[in-house]
Formats: sequence, structure tokens, C-alpha cells
Amino acid sequence: MTGSPPFQPPDGGDTEANRALAREAQLPLTGWQQEVDRGLEFGLEAADSIRDRSIPTFSRGELPHYAGINTFLKAPYLEDVREVGNYDVAIVGVPHDSGTTYRPGTRFGPQGIRRISALYTPYNFELGVDLREQITLCDVGDIFTIPANNEKSFDQISRGVAHVFASGAFPIILGGDHSIGFPTVRGVCRHLGDKKVGIIHFDRHVDTQETDLDERMHTCPWFHATNMKNAPAKNLVQLGIGGWQVPRPGVKVCRDRATNILTVTDITEMGIDAAVEFALERALDGTDCVYISFDIDCIDAGFVPGTGWPEPGGLLPREALALLGKIVGRAPVCGLEIVEVSPPFDISDVTSLMATRVICDAMAHLVLSGQLPRRERPGYIHTEPQPDLGSDWV
Repeated sequence: MTGSPPFQPPDGGDTEANRALAREAQLPLTGWQQEVDRGLEFGLEAADSIRDRSIPTFSRGELPHYAGINTFLKAPYLEDVREVGNYDVAIVGVPHDSGTTYRPGTRFGPQGIRRISALYTPYNFELGVDLREQITLCDVGDIFTIPANNEKSFDQISRGVAHVFASGAFPIILGGDHSIGFPTVRGVCRHLGDKKVGIIHFDRHVDTQETDLDERMHTCPWFHATNMKNAPAKNLVQLGIGGWQVPRPGVKVCRDRATNILTVTDITEMGIDAAVEFALERALDGTDCVYISFDIDCIDAGFVPGTGWPEPGGLLPREALALLGKIVGRAPVCGLEIVEVSPPFDISDVTSLMATRVICDAMAHLVLSGQLPRRERPGYIHTEPQPDLGSDWV
């Protein structure tokens, strides 16, 4: 902040807290002031009895957290999606759960995540990041999915994700069940040209069957994604797999295609840093970027009850966030999806809150690693779509 004296840490030395205190002093307040000015212009000045004259009559920003229209983090709603390329990051809702094979409800995931995201501020203490000051963020709303029709919904999802990806905005997708993993990656691949993408997949389940109940369901995205020439199976890395809900046909596909799997025990025994090295080495082997698919059920079911296939024994939240942060900080990430949040099964919005934390942490590490804001379009993005992705299924 301009004019502030240099921060002098108290006794305690070089702690994370002292570093955080020092970093905050260097963050600007430009975005906050712009939000205040906009609120006063569009929301009218407050009643005369209000002493804080930054407060408008109508809520038009972050505060109060319980008020306002729920976009993600109360980011601007971009009704005209043709303008999405003017933003660093675009939030895209995919309210689809027709690929669910047991407990539906993830079609309400985007609503649930947006609703509880109002609890957050754009600033993270430990990381020293203020998203409002350091990137531009918009919410483009939801893709129009077709109830009870996976394939038509997949076509809509791929078209929507391709549009955002090609614009240069970083896509963050709010699912939805995990069947959307195939059409989201397909949307990315349509604008990769001859480039390749590695997939890092956080989950308790492999999701590599060809079909389930005779359709491409939420157990099937990576069979079909890794059929595409831009997403080789050898670059699929799956973190947290295990338990009593991993179908054997999917396991056979992993074995036949030589994908890469670490269980929770693997991760805890080798350590977070070694697991990150494993993931990056394999996902980046011959690829140009990495797509992250984060299934909320990779986290132990005691922390995320609001999901369709809860499985005890998963990652602890701190482990999952540490893995994610270290991966995002070192890989050229081209997109992120968070899936399988099911508000009808949630308790006090804790699962939706966990999803919000995953998204915000990922954005923060993209900022810290210099990937955001984008000063130019990444070289792996081709503006012209390619029709042939190398699979009869696509």
C-alpha cells in the first residue's frame, strides 16, 4: 500500500505468518476501490445515517456476504459470452447429472458452489494473493445441458468449453457429474492443433470404463478422452484411487493402456513432494499443457458428504490442497474442472465449500506461478478448431 512504512516482523523470525503479513503490505487496493466506486455509481449512495460512505444503498459487490446475486465469488456475470476473451478467468457451470449411476443431484453442483462462494473474500492470507487485485474474473453462467441425454449434453459442453478455451480465458468448470470430463477435454482438444495435453485426475475411482449401463456415464470419461490423439493415455495420471468402488473393467483399461495411478497409501508413504514429481513427470512427458480434473470424492467422505459416490479413506483436505497447489505451481495448466459436488446430500454446504477452496487455491497458484494474468495467448491454443480428434466416438 502506497506510503506504508516497511513491515517489521515481531520476534518469531521467518515464519509463514510473518511472510504473509509482509506480502499483504505490498498488495494494491485498486480493485477494491473500483468495486466501491462502481457500487456507489450503480447502487446509489447510502442513507445519511450510514457513516461508512463506501457502502451503497443496493449491494453491488463483495459485502455483505449474505446479500447479492450468486455468481462465483460475486464475479461479474458475463451475459454476452462473445466477450469472454476480455477476462483472465471464466467460470463455467455445467449442471449435468444424467451420467450418474446411483445418486443424482450433481446438476445442482454449480448452484451450490456459487452460493457458498459468497462466504469467501478474494484474499488469501498465507499465499499473499488478492484475486480482485491481480486477475480479472467473470462468470459466464451455465451451459444449456439436455436432461436425460448424455450425448447431446456432451456436444453442448464441448462447444461451450471450446469457445472459452479458444478465447484465451482460463476455463474453470463447475460440474456436474464426472461424465463431463470427456466433453470438457474434447472441447480443449479441438483447439490444440498438433499439441498434446496431459490429464491429472484427482479421484477415488478410475473412471476408465468404455460404457456403464450401456452408456457413457460418469465412470467412463477417461476411456474416451484418452482415445483422442491430443490426450494420450500414457499422460493420464490418477491420484487417490482406491476402495470398494473401482470397477474391474476400468482397472483392465488402465492396465492395457499403461496409465499412471497412485493410491492414497502411495501418496502418504512416498510423501506429497514425491507424488507431485510422479504426476508431473508422467503428465508432462511429451505434452504441451495439463488439464486438471478434480473429483471432490478424492477427499475422505467424512469431509465431503455431499457427493454421489462417497468413499471413506480418501485424501485429507490438507493433502489434496497441497498436491493441487504444488502441481498447479509447476505445470502449464490449461483448464480446471471440479466435479461430483451434490448439494442434496451435503451437510451445511461443507462439500461445496471444499470445492470453492479447490478453485480459489488453484487460481492463487496460477497467479503465484506467473500463469495468470495471461499477458499473451498460450502457444498451445489454436484459434481454428480441428474436426478430426482421432476417435470414432468423438
